[in-house]
Amino acid sequence: MKKLFLVLLLTATGCATTSPVLEPEVSAPPAYNETTTPNAAALSPEWWKSFDSAELEALVTEALAGSPDLAIAAERVRQAEAQVRAAGASLFPSLTGSVSTSARGSREDSRTSTSEASGASLSASYEVDLWGRNAAGVRGAEASLRATTFDRDAARLTLIAGVASAYFEVASLRGRLAVARENLAIAERVLNLVSARARAGAVSPLDLARQEAAVLSQRAALLPLEQQERQTLAALAVLVGRLPEGFDVKAQGITALAVPSISPGLPADLLVRRPDLAAAEAQLSAANADLAAARAALLPSIQLTGSAGVASGALLSFVGGPATTVAIAASVLQPIFDGGRLRAGVSIAESRERELVESYRKAILSAFSDVETALAAATRLQQREVLQAQVEERAREALRLAEVRYREGADDLLTVLDAQRTLFDAQQQLALVRQERLDAAVSLFKALGGGWQAA
Repeated sequence: MKKLFLVLLLTATGCATTSPVLEPEVSAPPAYNETTTPNAAALSPEWWKSFDSAELEALVTEALAGSPDLAIAAERVRQAEAQVRAAGASLFPSLTGSVSTSARGSREDSRTSTSEASGASLSASYEVDLWGRNAAGVRGAEASLRATTFDRDAARLTLIAGVASAYFEVASLRGRLAVARENLAIAERVLNLVSARARAGAVSPLDLARQEAAVLSQRAALLPLEQQERQTLAALAVLVGRLPEGFDVKAQGITALAVPSISPGLPADLLVRRPDLAAAEAQLSAANADLAAARAALLPSIQLTGSAGVASGALLSFVGGPATTVAIAASVLQPIFDGGRLRAGVSIAESRERELVESYRKAILSAFSDVETALAAATRLQQREVLQAQVEERAREALRLAEVRYREGADDLLTVLDAQRTLFDAQQQLALVRQERLDAAVSLFKALGGGWQAA
């Protein structure tokens, strides 16, 4: 009866070291605020292929194979796997063996004496995990491994999104450079017209100076675009794991790229489709295991040890009647006074778990915000592109009419200059809106988890 009572007491005390994993108080909404088109496609794990760019697909493949960031994340997973093996070793006994031999000589009264000895021993020790402290360490290491694995998956998703955004920016900059060069050609054409009229005395030198300034301004506008293109191309080279020297892409614009329409699915599905949320949940589980280990450290520990050995008076030999020893011992260690260190450790672990609950809740809120922001951008930018294309079309027609009227002397040069600036701004804005639409699609893919599923 006493033994049964002792077992029940130990079991109850051991259970007191564990507690359920806390969960954030966040419920998924029934639907997103933004609506998508009825023919929107479902999310695919290879979502970057929906932009219809073979070059982008090749860059993503190269980045997944050669990115330093992804290689770093993979090494962290290997380190976490080793930590699991190291933590699991505490559940098994440790066994050590030793062999020693010695020879010592001494001289006294012209006589030399020599003493020889050899010995071998085998010792084992095992900590009885009554309160689950070692098991909690294994659970914590396994949860940390899951979190590290999910962090690697999140890094993979971030890498793909970064490659796509950088590629789109390079293509957009090259398209804007083409527009700027086209506007430079228009400005030079008008300059030739103004020069001819100035030689004929039909316009003043002021008109000629104004148009020459417009041409110089168009030439100056090329330089920052060329600089941005070089900088973005170098950043893209680093993302794919290559040196910037000699690296280039074939894209010359973004008009040929498709802008996919994605169905976000149900909001409740988002909680299991993002690797960063899975990592936050795993970190919370690891903190709960650390709390259990901290509580178990307050309770007594039982250590079992055993050893066996042989000793001989001969050098490198155990024949001739060696002495044999065997020892078995058990010890109980109970912390009595440590200045409150262990209880402070429990308080720290409890606070850490509550902190990670709030971090997990914040990550969930941010995830829903990311989706709503990306959906709103995708919808509004599509409408903006349609309107901006109409603006660009009317601005081009206005410039054509302004040139005709100036050639006929019906309008002055200021009307032509204003029409040139309007067309240039409209073309630049149209290219920027197109790039923003592509970036918004990438952001939506990333916000929805990129088709990720936990292994």
